[in-house]
Amino acid sequence: MRPGPRNLITDVAGLAVGNAEDHRLRSGVTVLVADAPFTAAVHVMGGAPGTRETDLLAPDRLVQEVDALVLSGGSALGLDAASGVADALRAAGRGFAVGDQNVPIVPAAILFDLLNGGDKAWAVNPYRDLGRRALAAAGGDFALGTAGAGTGATVQGLKGGLGSASAVLDNGLTVGALVAVNALGSVTVGAGPAFWAAPWELGREFGGLGLPTTFPAAAEPAPQKRPGEATTIAIVATDARLTQAGAQRMATAAHDGMARAIVPSHTPFDGDLVFAVATGAKALPDPATDAFGLGHAAAACLARAIARAVFQAEARAGDLLPAWQARFGAG
Repeated sequence: MRPGPRNLITDVAGLAVGNAEDHRLRSGVTVLVADAPFTAAVHVMGGAPGTRETDLLAPDRLVQEVDALVLSGGSALGLDAASGVADALRAAGRGFAVGDQNVPIVPAAILFDLLNGGDKAWAVNPYRDLGRRALAAAGGDFALGTAGAGTGATVQGLKGGLGSASAVLDNGLTVGALVAVNALGSVTVGAGPAFWAAPWELGREFGGLGLPTTFPAAAEPAPQKRPGEATTIAIVATDARLTQAGAQRMATAAHDGMARAIVPSHTPFDGDLVFAVATGAKALPDPATDAFGLGHAAAACLARAIARAVFQAEARAGDLLPAWQARFGAG
């Protein structure tokens, strides 16, 4: 397993990602899109999710492919970002055909960033426009850290952010992850700079610090956010040809990566969710063995992407929590 050329989810050929953010608002939107509809599924393990159209992603539903996926800040108000994306896709002729109408299928998930010090006194919900802008910005390269849906995110003691990572497997398949990290738990070990995801790091993508030689004594974690104020939302993707049920299995396995990188994860306070995407460009050479490998790679990529999100977060005036770089240096 090695990183793809960008070490981004867009190393999965045909995928594009766009960010839009408002730093005065301290929030933003991230959109994943492709040239054509793609297979998608979802698995939710957190206790406080906020979603749109995720019921459509069950394997027994009528619609088996989607036009885009949206990750957004703004809590339930941020779900309006998907409306902006759907408007733009419909104007471009995209969507599920029903008679002479096109209905873009745009599932979305949100995180809570309403109490992060940003100006939330808007008269008109800003997320619809942020969704349009993120879609318009979609391409192969995109910013990490304090960008897109990760703009106003936080974790225990530090700024959160937007992260991504990819892996090219020995069988030629590519897997990638995209995540907005706004967890109740900690991404680093104790009071130090090392990341829980260190065993999965490839190269020095989040500092090359490894794990510390000693660990803090086990203790019962005390929540630093209230119910509904957390959530890590992610997308894992592959160029493999999967059914919607196969994609759902990959999303389920990818949650292991969240648990490796965030301690604790999947709490009743978080809405932890993973979408899975399969573009179908390549058949599985060995369906049984390769499906196992895809789940492992998705979990590893997601753990790496979570650490990269926090590692690349940018310090800005008015932050309520420090950025990793500001607190610990470049590593």
